[in-house]
Amino acid sequence: MESAITVKGQATIPKAIREHLGLRPGDRVKFFVHPDGTVVLLPKLPPSALRGILKPRRQRVTIAEMNHAVSAGAAGTRSVRGRR
Repeated sequence: MESAITVKGQATIPKAIREHLGLRPGDRVKFFVHPDGTVVLLPKLPPSALRGILKPRRQRVTIAEMNHAVSAGAAGTRSVRGRR
């Protein structure tokens, strides 16, 4: 595929590429130039696109459990979850 550069330095991204990358009007893209001279174009994802990418580490902790852990840490003992 190819595209022409306008006088303003703009190029049209072919439809097949836009569809493959999920690009819509107004989206932003990033360009990366590799040492060998190749150029890579990637969509710039909003932070919301990363939501859910990581699994939760563990269940929520209560304030009482946090206080117990802090007290145990200050006393130099190991805190066991669930003990109060």
